[in-house]
Amino acid sequence: MRRIRIVLAVVLSLALVASACGDDDDAADTTAAPGTTAAATTQAPDTTAASAEPVAVCELAYFTGEFAAYGPSLTADVVFPITQVINNDPPLGREWVTYHEDLGAPGEAQAARTCLEQHDADIIVSIAHGYRTYRDFMIETWAEQDGPLGPTVHGGSIPGNLGGKASEPLFRAQGLDEALGMSGVLYAEQIGAGSIVVFATQVEGFQLAAGAAELAAEAVGIDVLARIDVPAEQPSYRAEAERIAELAPDAVIVQAGSVESATLIKAAAEAGLSLDWIGETGWIQPEFIGTLGDGVIETQKSVGLAAFSSNEDTPAGEFYQPLWDNTPGFGDEFGPAGDLYHFSTYDLMIQTALAVEAGGSYNASDWAPAMHEVGEAPGTVCYTYPDCLALIRAGEDIDYEGVTGSGSYTDGGVNTVVQAYTPFNTDGSVGDPITLDSDRALEIIELIKVEAECDENNVCTW
Repeated sequence: MRRIRIVLAVVLSLALVASACGDDDDAADTTAAPGTTAAATTQAPDTTAASAEPVAVCELAYFTGEFAAYGPSLTADVVFPITQVINNDPPLGREWVTYHEDLGAPGEAQAARTCLEQHDADIIVSIAHGYRTYRDFMIETWAEQDGPLGPTVHGGSIPGNLGGKASEPLFRAQGLDEALGMSGVLYAEQIGAGSIVVFATQVEGFQLAAGAAELAAEAVGIDVLARIDVPAEQPSYRAEAERIAELAPDAVIVQAGSVESATLIKAAAEAGLSLDWIGETGWIQPEFIGTLGDGVIETQKSVGLAAFSSNEDTPAGEFYQPLWDNTPGFGDEFGPAGDLYHFSTYDLMIQTALAVEAGGSYNASDWAPAMHEVGEAPGTVCYTYPDCLALIRAGEDIDYEGVTGSGSYTDGGVNTVVQAYTPFNTDGSVGDPITLDSDRALEIIELIKVEAECDENNVCTW
């Protein structure tokens, strides 16, 4: 029987901060391209197999701000497949070199511009949550340069009908934020909850997920007693906990950062509440359990998170898992191979490289359709980068099956991942994941999905 493992948490570490932060020249991770300099200057359109110049891969990473805890681990996730797998035999013979731009303090729009204007990025990793603020700039860039490629680690808040095509070449390795909100409701339905409260901080992604939770609850017949929206990083949520106590829901859907979420649950426990708490992927960060403190979980009916699942008992997992766990600077610093974004980032970058080889260039107009072609039937099923690359070079069509499962993406460029729920044990350790009904999830997400409305000039609002 195949063993399903759940997405686990990003582990806060300072190991990569020094190399990832600082001025723009120092932000390059030159280990991604041994023997090359950080000054890769290749423009996206100049992307032929004959070119020997390295490929500039620029990651939009969190190193400051509310999500700073994610930065070092996400950077490691991007660097790992490049240094340990792809650069052993890079697509079209061009080695990849990485840069990492902080989007916390300067903002995502400025980080993206830095990637393009200072690093001449051929690939920008993780366009997502702030995309709305600089979409016009990116659309113009893609039209003029036929690049960069846009693989995105997290689903983010970009509507599901944007991306997946050459005019907007975005491919997201995980489900959209709204899918996380919907997944929490699916679990609430599974445990028989008749009523919920939806709690969210005023962050766009969390707001989108909270809205999806409300709509999903309506779709499955669960009563939403209240929607509570609060500022992020508030020092106390005691008043909100008291309001939840008055409402007496069966469960609470929480879309907030790990510290805020734990602060709320701790306040509720101190008020004598015992509820089912259903959160999001960030809860697995050490800050969540650390803030929650000893003994709180055992006072509650349950505490756990909705997330996405991986399957390590496949040839893809058998190749990836020991490589991650046993390579210094990765598994030892950032946790096991099945943790949070490790495996989904790996699949995303591997499929990106395979699609470049199959498409024959680093042009977005070639890469975007190839992303669909290399991850979908018909084609020879393959599980590892070396095997898949050899098949492509032999002239065969492939169907990449990764650690996350199928490499198929929706028309809008969203990976078709499986939702799951993972509870915490009373001692704060992670329990066994519960896979949610994928058919039910697809049915509900179709009912509640957010779509951008676009005119004939591709000007979209959402």
